[in-house]
Amino acid sequence: MLHRAAGLLALILTLCCGTASALEPLRIADGVYAFIGERGDIGPANQGRIGNSGFIVGDTAVAVIDAGVSHAHGIELLASIRRVTDKPVTRLILTHAVQEFIYGTTAFAAIGARPLCHAGSVSLMRARCEHCLENLKLILGSETMAGTRLIVPEENVESDTTLEVGGRRLQLIHPGWASTPGDLMVLDVATGVLFAGGVVLEERVPELRDGRLDTWIAAIERLPGMGVSVIVPGYGRPLPPEQARQTADYLRAVDARVRAMYAAGASLMDAIEDGALPRFASWDGYESLHRKNTQLHYLALEVEELDRR
Repeated sequence: MLHRAAGLLALILTLCCGTASALEPLRIADGVYAFIGERGDIGPANQGRIGNSGFIVGDTAVAVIDAGVSHAHGIELLASIRRVTDKPVTRLILTHAVQEFIYGTTAFAAIGARPLCHAGSVSLMRARCEHCLENLKLILGSETMAGTRLIVPEENVESDTTLEVGGRRLQLIHPGWASTPGDLMVLDVATGVLFAGGVVLEERVPELRDGRLDTWIAAIERLPGMGVSVIVPGYGRPLPPEQARQTADYLRAVDARVRAMYAAGASLMDAIEDGALPRFASWDGYESLHRKNTQLHYLALEVEELDRR
């Protein structure tokens, strides 16, 4: 455990010096690498490459966690992996059905990597990801998104599963319905590195559109007791397990703020206008997501009240 802690300290110091990039693999632990996405919202300047991904090198094969935002992104991720290892990429694990993480699947499928996700992600992909792809083309341009198409994995899981890739044992953890109904977290058993997908974010406002706050918060609270050494969040820098609570702090804060206004009789528009949370105003996504989150949670409270009647 001491060598894990020392490695984590060195990792955080490296990140603070700004050496991580969206296409330069960052070594997290022995055989475990992460691609750290750009800060901010999706736009032409960052080509949509704001989500994290990574890969784990086994004795004979490689597993990739999340595929990037476009076919071109997937190709470039694969090229970066090839600079680290020439072992075949046989598995692609998609942690959740959000656009920043899934559309590079075409690049990995083209070399024979088998994509896998949770059954809940399959449902979301089929329901709306073609529409999301059209929106991405409008935001990023047809050239950036050239060759990009939706691949829905044929192989999926519905609960916790152990997967072996090239002699490396990976635990696929379904924490329940957290940020989406199909969340998966990927734990490398040998090193304790956890790729948390949409469950944990670093200094970024989470989107509540598909989330369930109670199970999401509970999933985060369990992480420090799971033997995890380092968390690679869906966005932002790797974290020690106890710092994963920052995402739960936001979820609790928005819940408390909106519930208080709802109980006081505030209208939906009043809640949106008065629901600011200054503590989180410097986080990525605050301007684009927080007001939407306030609206969504207010409407969810209305549904709760109707269900009680």
